[in-house]
Amino acid sequence: MSTIRGARERARIEVTAAIKDEARKQLAADGAAKLSLRAVARELGMVSSALYRYFPSRDELLTALIVDAYDAIGEAAESARAGRAVPVDSPAARWTEVACAVRSWALGHPHEYALIYGSPVPGYTAPQDTVGPASRVGQVLIGLLRDAHHDRGLALPPLDGALRPEATRMAADLAPDLPPEVVAALVSAWAQLFGLISFELFGQFNRVVEERELLFRHAARELGRSVGLLPSDGSPSGTGATST
Repeated sequence: MSTIRGARERARIEVTAAIKDEARKQLAADGAAKLSLRAVARELGMVSSALYRYFPSRDELLTALIVDAYDAIGEAAESARAGRAVPVDSPAARWTEVACAVRSWALGHPHEYALIYGSPVPGYTAPQDTVGPASRVGQVLIGLLRDAHHDRGLALPPLDGALRPEATRMAADLAPDLPPEVVAALVSAWAQLFGLISFELFGQFNRVVEERELLFRHAARELGRSVGLLPSDGSPSGTGATST
């Protein structure tokens, strides 16, 4: 009985993967708004009723694709953080490598990137299942800052007094062990990193920027400074008092 069950589970995994692969092809060809379970079933030589046993609705298939995309870009960031491309004691350089790894994944998977960071899909509301995967890149950036904060310290970014209550709230929600100044700067830097990637992927840099990788690396380094990361020599890279 266990052998039969194992064979069925392997078959289900294979069919599920085939369904998602075909759905990704549809994303690339027609966009997420036109994703159709019937079209996926037709391309795979399945009847629609058989496909519904794997994904009962278009929204459940979309959710699976979204979770996969968030997990993949998260894995790229995590691998860059753990990699040996830069010394462990250089948090500013590691920040830049993580940012560049996220950009590289996006350039290699533009349609999946568009699914998670592009325009919302009409009629679709992401369920709670997507929250954890969606936070993986952010958690990597928080982890880099946390390591630096507890090691050599961070140069506290400036913070407008009117923003302090909101910065304090965000810090309590996202990273209670980091100063509010750093968390507010991190949220801004996170949005700017993805804004740069989106501008590149969605064509806003056309006829404006030619050396895009050089620009991105420069911007990523500057954003690292903006969140208080110190260069490898330990000298302040931002404004404000150094916190340890």
